[in-house]
Amino acid sequence: MDEVRAAIIAAASRLLTEEGARGVTTRAVSQAAGVQPPTIYRLFGDKDGLLDALAEHAMAAYVGEKSIETELDPLTDLQVGWRSHIAFGLANADLFRQLSDPRRRNSPAVAAGDAVLRRRVHRLAAAGRLRVSEERAVEMIQAAGRGTVLTLLAHGTSPAHDDRGLGDAMFDAVTAAILIDAPAVPANDTMAVTVAFAAIIDQLPALTDAEKALTAEWLSRVTKG
Repeated sequence: MDEVRAAIIAAASRLLTEEGARGVTTRAVSQAAGVQPPTIYRLFGDKDGLLDALAEHAMAAYVGEKSIETELDPLTDLQVGWRSHIAFGLANADLFRQLSDPRRRNSPAVAAGDAVLRRRVHRLAAAGRLRVSEERAVEMIQAAGRGTVLTLLAHGTSPAHDDRGLGDAMFDAVTAAILIDAPAVPANDTMAVTVAFAAIIDQLPALTDAEKALTAEWLSRVTKG
């Protein structure tokens, strides 16, 4: 049954790429996959269920290709991830709209993608570059990234004609809001120092687990205040 499911998702993916979401009908997919329509209903429920499974599959493949470039400066690595996100959205318009649905925030693949972003942001925090908490930085980057792609798609932008100006302008805007220009020192940006310290608590062997947890709680109050 796994092979049948994979064949149906592959067929639906081809139709989605060639014809868009409107082309992904149960009849067209069943013909392309060489199965009877009832098989699709049994495995996916309906067309929406099939699109959900397709979105999950595409996102899982995309996240599997993402990696943290630890040899790069944390900011450069974040920019690489940002541009990859924009390119994926423009190349997979219908799937991106599916994945942008707030109801999909519990998706395992979306959660895996979020985890990659969190690791990138954590590197910036550990380098003393954040002027906001890690959580707020992640939320701002996510909001800006989704908004940028959806705006480009609304304007009819294709991968071959990516308005790179908007994507880079939004990246510059969000990083200006969350980053300081250089690693912080106590005299010029106490928030950045606090966030950086919070990022490396687990690396302090002299503290017990309970002490680390308590310190993390105190620092969290400062960054949220």
